[in-house]
Amino acid sequence: MQPFAAIIALPELTLTAVIDILVVAFLIFQGLQIVRGTRAAHILIGIIAFIVVYRVSIWADLELLHSILANVIPYTAIAVIVLFREEIRRTLARIGRRPWLTSGLRQMEASDEIALALTRLSQEKTGALVIMERDTGLRTFIESGIPLDANVSRDLLVAIFQTSQPLHDGAAIVQKDRVCAAGCFLPLSTNPALSSKLGTRHRAAIGITEETDCLALVVSEETGRMSIAANGELEEGVTQERLEDRIAEHFGVTRPAPASSGVRSVEVAPAVKNDSPQAERVYRP
Repeated sequence: MQPFAAIIALPELTLTAVIDILVVAFLIFQGLQIVRGTRAAHILIGIIAFIVVYRVSIWADLELLHSILANVIPYTAIAVIVLFREEIRRTLARIGRRPWLTSGLRQMEASDEIALALTRLSQEKTGALVIMERDTGLRTFIESGIPLDANVSRDLLVAIFQTSQPLHDGAAIVQKDRVCAAGCFLPLSTNPALSSKLGTRHRAAIGITEETDCLALVVSEETGRMSIAANGELEEGVTQERLEDRIAEHFGVTRPAPASSGVRSVEVAPAVKNDSPQAERVYRP
């Protein structure tokens, strides 16, 4: 019988081993972050339970159970791909749009016009959804709407989302300083962790940011509150200043000082100020 110390002896901890452990831990953490709060989390628990039962069948010498599970396991990889296809696609898209893999930073010269337009729509309690493209192309969604190809201006955006206009129900997609299309259809987020109080516009804003690296700006038709969605997360109850800061942060643009910006600020209605009890709520699926 081998000495007890020999049985529990650990391999030598080298620099390579430390790097290996850290990389594996990072990948496990990222995997858990991806499935947290999604339907995939329940599927993952089921797969883990399946593996545990299989190991128990081997340990307890349960021949019939082991035989059944052994015949099912070869098809598990295909089942995982089918069940996790949405999560796998979104994960690969997130990896592909990391700052070190893409240029990532674009000058959004029309950000002030967009912020002023949304602030006015917020005061009027007019629903709106503006999508600002970054590195991931939105051509598929642009083609679902009405092409405009017009310079961004607050008057144009305000006119698009007037309830009397046929384009107000869809999203307006902005590429750099141009409104490419309006009335566009976007995928709705199906994440069960999201609040049931969120409407179609907010779910569409989260849904498009789950699949691309764009920035989605929303105005609630019921409350007039402005919200921002990015990377599948929604921040509610933002002010005009916060909106401009988030746009600059998302696109890597340094905002000029207020005195030299030359842009007139618009007073924000009380419904969207940060001192509201419900302001600054952030949904992180």
